[in-house]
Amino acid sequence: MNPTMAAVRAGFRRGGIELRNTFSNGQDLWNYAFPTVALLVTMFFMRGATVPGTSFSLGARTLPSALGMGLAFGGMLVLASQLVMEREEGTLLRAKATPNGMLGYLIGKVTLMSTVALLSMLLQLVPALFYLDGLRVTSASAWFTLLWVAVLGLVATLPIGAVLGALIENPRNFGLIMLPNMGLIALSGIFYPINGYPGWLQGIAQVFPIYWLGLGMRSALLPDDMAAVELGGSWRHLETFGVLGAWAVLGLVLAPVVLRRMARRESGSRVAARRERAMQRVG
Repeated sequence: MNPTMAAVRAGFRRGGIELRNTFSNGQDLWNYAFPTVALLVTMFFMRGATVPGTSFSLGARTLPSALGMGLAFGGMLVLASQLVMEREEGTLLRAKATPNGMLGYLIGKVTLMSTVALLSMLLQLVPALFYLDGLRVTSASAWFTLLWVAVLGLVATLPIGAVLGALIENPRNFGLIMLPNMGLIALSGIFYPINGYPGWLQGIAQVFPIYWLGLGMRSALLPDDMAAVELGGSWRHLETFGVLGAWAVLGLVLAPVVLRRMARRESGSRVAARRERAMQRVG
């Protein structure tokens, strides 16, 4: 077996080990459960409101959008935060010291993050079906759309998360990417249609994958007539595929370059200096 394939297999094994560890850790389970419970409670209280101009439940309209937001959040921000923390702890330096270790490390993280994101999506979707009416869950085409949007969305966001994590050396600077992402979520029609926004804000929202993940999830789970409240009056599957595909290509091109550059700069002295700064913050 060539070294690359050995690293890929090691990465999948690493991802499986990290999955077992995270699902046996009470703090991690709480971190996964709290957003799910918060979302389900929010959808419950929104179920009586309606989308402006229709009789359709605003809660049922918002749930697919929130599922797309969860995929984007897990793909970009959670992976980025783990890279930042493990870089400071020296995990990346140890990965660098093994043949193709960075490749194995990245595959392990992608395996972990994608599995957790998909499981979280199901945990949010299934209970909501019991109190939200109008979701389209009996159609094979709906589940097919849900699958390809989720997979392509993860491919589009996970490499970008790796790039963001590689660019930030100090965990205290993580807010530099957290705050803009929260702003994008507010702009991307997750909790309310963006039709009423000024044209330039609509344009900004459509540049980034969060809007298209939300739109793709809505196209899978909402009735066809709900497309009338979207921009352009349609689900725009081709545009969704194109924008998410473009982000996937961009991330897959940039991530290896940025990660290799980061790995070359890692050294024992840099890790020790970061630990010293961390101890000073704690002290």
